[in-house]
Amino acid sequence: MTDDTDRERAVRDAVDRSQSGAPAGGHVIRDRFSADEIFQRIIVAADHEVTASRRELLASGLAAGFAITVTFLLYASLYASTDGDPVLSALLYPLGFVFIILGDYQLYTENTLPPVALTLERLASLLPVPDLGAGARRQPRRGALGAFALASTGVLSPDAALAAEGFARKAIETPWWTLFSKAVFAGLIVAGVVWVDYSLRDSISRLALVYVSFLAIPFANLYHVVVSATEMLYLVFIGELSLAVGTTQFVLPVLLGNSIGGVVLVTVVNYFQTTERRLASARKAGRKRQLTVREWLLGSFSESGRWYVPVNGHEDD
Repeated sequence: MTDDTDRERAVRDAVDRSQSGAPAGGHVIRDRFSADEIFQRIIVAADHEVTASRRELLASGLAAGFAITVTFLLYASLYASTDGDPVLSALLYPLGFVFIILGDYQLYTENTLPPVALTLERLASLLPVPDLGAGARRQPRRGALGAFALASTGVLSPDAALAAEGFARKAIETPWWTLFSKAVFAGLIVAGVVWVDYSLRDSISRLALVYVSFLAIPFANLYHVVVSATEMLYLVFIGELSLAVGTTQFVLPVLLGNSIGGVVLVTVVNYFQTTERRLASARKAGRKRQLTVREWLLGSFSESGRWYVPVNGHEDD
């Protein structure tokens, strides 16, 4: 009987850990992850993201830009067809974000949490973090092709085109500080979605999470930087706005707000709610060490490994 129990436990443990070592099932409750286990899953994802090739990142970023264009297209079209009803016009707003998160596309606001978590844990140096800044600067470009298509192909009906123009005009007329404040709350939502997403194991739950969460952005009249950039570029392409004005008065405050809300208020706070046990078994086994302060400040990402996230409570292999 004992042998059977041991075999069952071994099978369960094998099922509950992925090949990378990240938890695939909760250690205490199998279908629920602790904060430490969520953090471990994020660390594995971060390692994959920051070591991806430029070709992968470029293609994934373009796909994310097209997905956001779908959100902009549907939002403008429904806004026009429902006479600006604040609920009905927003019902398909989350669709582009469903594509991005479930499709694992690269978008700045949805992918700040994992690399920053890796750096906070001192498993990677600070030097890769400027790549996040480069990613932030590329955000307007990712919606550029979609915005150009919408502005030049007649995909939008005349009423929808007027609605699309109005989105950016309204934002540019909004005070800089108000845009920034609204973007902070949007950043909180986005980073919160990413954190909770790593606690889920099935697609239906993930779909519900993304849909409900991103529906809150238009409902609360908040701003997401890539949607904002697409709205701004649409106005630029139809000749109603200069790129410099749109960038400084609209996109920049939204970008800063999203970054602070997502990185500072969610990533850092969630990191400090985890315990020192989050990677204890990896350290005991000697499979991964934290970088020294010097390595952390001056080193390169190549100094960090890829095999440091076993399930809590398991110290073998």
